[in-house]
Amino acid sequence: MKRIVWTAVFSCALIMVACKQDKKEQTTETSEVQESSLVDAEVTYTTDSTTMKGYLVYDGSIKEKQPGILVVHEWWGHNDYTRERARMLAELGYTALAIDMYGDGKQANHPDDAGKFSGMVMQNIDEAKARFQAALALLKSQASVDSTEIAAIGYCFGGSVVLTMANAGEDLDAVAAFHSGVQLPIMPNEDLKAKVLVCNGAADPFVSPESIVAFKEAMDSIGADYSYIAYEGAQHAFTSKDADSLGQKFNLPLAYQEKADNASWEELKILLNETFK
Repeated sequence: MKRIVWTAVFSCALIMVACKQDKKEQTTETSEVQESSLVDAEVTYTTDSTTMKGYLVYDGSIKEKQPGILVVHEWWGHNDYTRERARMLAELGYTALAIDMYGDGKQANHPDDAGKFSGMVMQNIDEAKARFQAALALLKSQASVDSTEIAAIGYCFGGSVVLTMANAGEDLDAVAAFHSGVQLPIMPNEDLKAKVLVCNGAADPFVSPESIVAFKEAMDSIGADYSYIAYEGAQHAFTSKDADSLGQKFNLPLAYQEKADNASWEELKILLNETFK
């Protein structure tokens, strides 16, 4: 499954991993998503120091247990875009949990705040891993989930999160990163068990070619099962329809590209089908 396309891509706020996690508490309120068989839930879960607010969604018409998928947000925080992707996964027959890496459902309204929030996560590796593990445990505990079949996807900051957690040896069968940095706090190593998909934009200017080469060399050195795809003409945040307005507002090179968005989603579907067939 090794398909490599060379080009420059973006580095979002990188993130970290390490240590342990203690017992979590969780609360759930369920409701039916209007005019569909999807069932969604606002969920609250905790580490020793942080309360997090997530969003769980699955197809209630499916009676057998489903693979579970974590969805990790961009550096803007857990928002409607993250939830939209979770619903799209639920429509494909997965139980999806859009998680909260910042705590208390915090969202950034300015790149300065986004950088600060993501930086605070990056600077506390133990807590970052605890937050990810708390979400993972919550997902595995759901009645609709086959706890032996788990994947994670992430966008920008979230892509760096899922790649880093996979490199740290978290219990993930597959991970997919979209417009994500690949210069990671934990680079690929023998602890990596997951299949890996990276979908980036060829016109995304923020990551050096050297970092991409280093990532691919590290993956090759361990015989990793991965695909790295760069889409011609695609800039950073190419999967988000808000990218154009945000780019204009903050003078950032962000742009939605429908072709790359659709193509990368198809690649994700292939990855999940191959992993959970």
